[in-house]
Amino acid sequence: MKEIKDVAVIGLGYIGLPTAAVLATNGLNVIGVDVKEANVEAINRGEVPFVEPDLGVHVAGAVSQGMLKATTDTPVADAYIVAVPTPFNADRTADLSYIEAAARGIAPQLSGDELIILESTSPPGATRHLGEYLVALRPDLSLDPDTGLPLIHVAHCPERVLPGRVMIELVTNDRIIGGLTPLAAERARDLYSVFCQGGMHLTDATTAEMAKLVENSYRDVNIAFANELSVISDKLNIDVWELIELANHHPRVNILQPGPGVGGHCIAVDPWFIVSSAPEEANLIRQARETNDAKPLWVLDRVEQLSAGKAAPKIAALGLAFKANIDDLRESPAVSIVADLSTRMPAATIGVVEPHVAELPRALASCANVTLESAEDAIGDADIVLLLVDHDAFKALDRALLTGREVIDTRGIWR
Repeated sequence: MKEIKDVAVIGLGYIGLPTAAVLATNGLNVIGVDVKEANVEAINRGEVPFVEPDLGVHVAGAVSQGMLKATTDTPVADAYIVAVPTPFNADRTADLSYIEAAARGIAPQLSGDELIILESTSPPGATRHLGEYLVALRPDLSLDPDTGLPLIHVAHCPERVLPGRVMIELVTNDRIIGGLTPLAAERARDLYSVFCQGGMHLTDATTAEMAKLVENSYRDVNIAFANELSVISDKLNIDVWELIELANHHPRVNILQPGPGVGGHCIAVDPWFIVSSAPEEANLIRQARETNDAKPLWVLDRVEQLSAGKAAPKIAALGLAFKANIDDLRESPAVSIVADLSTRMPAATIGVVEPHVAELPRALASCANVTLESAEDAIGDADIVLLLVDHDAFKALDRALLTGREVIDTRGIWR
């Protein structure tokens, strides 16, 4: 059995880079692989190309000690961790092209007995697809010990961390590890035991894939309930946050908080993987997704209602990230709301306030009526203040700035 000393992490984003850094600071030689040359250069300088508390210390330390380096070329390694995006297609089936691209980089480096772990959140069957794709590229290797060919060991270990707490939760959270074979699961467990202090629960790969999707779908369904309550409460002239607070005094009720929609790379995406895998059966999960996807449209309608009679309204849109106090804009409903506002209200000017980014994302950069501004400038001459993200910076704003302006608080921070 090959001892794991060298690990290649494919994809140095919000999950791959923290995983690479934690492995490196626990004594393994780690080579990170990314398609973005700028990210590779930054990491090799010991810098982090995005915001995540405490990650910079780990990366700088591992790079300075020679235990972590980054490259655009997939190296020879004892183990490979694939942490690439898994978005969905237009029909909301999973796009596995990034996984396949990672496999094409890995396949030429294999000689047998390597461990390949898929960390990317994936639909049921994606780990088997990765394994079969690899052996199709390398027919001299096998997943099946009965063939007599040299084996590769393929497993799924989905990340289960919260942005803003990744460096803590990578170490302390339990891990679900599913192998295409029991041996693959055991080898993956042994690798993660280098740093993981939580429990490690072994199963088959398909169950591990489904477990991650179920976790996020459970939250999506509960958020959909809160978002539907907010729409109903608005119609009935009820403060939804007071309503939820009162209901949550029941010892067996814990309703989540509503918002302008659901974003991020997990909760806004993962339920669709279940729906596409069982379209006739996943009725509640589908309805929750549709409810949450409809919430940004409800916000847009509210802005248009308050803009009625104003020829060229000024709108201050506060927040772009998909959750508070981070710079992660993936699948953010706030970004889509601002983009749609720009299109639906071309005469409006929209001042965007996002304290965690230095420039507008690509989806907004080409919008002529959207600019990135300070909170004071955006609110100062605004007709409408639209709060989209509950950043601490917005909670600390002087409420006097809001005087005389229409306010749409989608997060309930200014009640």
